[in-house]
Amino acid sequence: MTELTCLPNHVAIIMDGNGRWASRQGQPRSAGHEAGSDALKRTIRAALNHRIPVLTVYAFSSENWSRPKSEVRKLLDLFLRALNREVRELDEHGVRLCFIGDRSAFSRTLREGMQQAEKRTAGNAALRLNVAVNYGGQADILHAARSLAADAAAGRIRPDEIDEARFESMLSLAATEPPDLFIRTGGERRLSNFLLWQLAYTELYFTDILWPDFGEEHFRAALADYARRDRRFGGLSQVKSA
Repeated sequence: MTELTCLPNHVAIIMDGNGRWASRQGQPRSAGHEAGSDALKRTIRAALNHRIPVLTVYAFSSENWSRPKSEVRKLLDLFLRALNREVRELDEHGVRLCFIGDRSAFSRTLREGMQQAEKRTAGNAALRLNVAVNYGGQADILHAARSLAADAAAGRIRPDEIDEARFESMLSLAATEPPDLFIRTGGERRLSNFLLWQLAYTELYFTDILWPDFGEEHFRAALADYARRDRRFGGLSQVKSA
């Protein structure tokens, strides 16, 4: 297998297609979420194998509450079971688990499970796995704006001291560099309110593969596509002509 060069430091993923996968299999949507959990484990292994430092996945958006209550309940139950089942293996492989988003809407049991998983894996450095739960990019930006406005109103900062770096320091991924590569499965071509600030100059990669079918070969294909990109960040191309 050809070794990939110019790998991203941070990969963000919208894991889309669980429901459609289940429908095609003639199974309930909950079966699609179960299969999607297996796909996430494969992707984590792939990120570790390729030595990707940071992986951020969209597990539950703030808009997902509008789904049928039975599906939301099963999805959250699956999330809790996965936490209890997988955290030991993640810890053994050096994965640091972090959660971003508003946890206040979740049950006390789920909030405590997230906190315990973060505490247990806090010292790991092989891979930082950020899991976005009850997260929305617009809400993230709004929270940062309100926090800075409150600081300015209280006289702790001057309005002219608010620059991009200070604003970014108030966002959910403040301690992490923005994603280099964004992957969305399932055939949709949109960001769906995910990391809106952070994805400003991220390379976007879309695939029709439904998330439960996503494996290491698909992850590697996205990395190979990224390696061929010419990232200019608004400037001129750095690729020299022959």
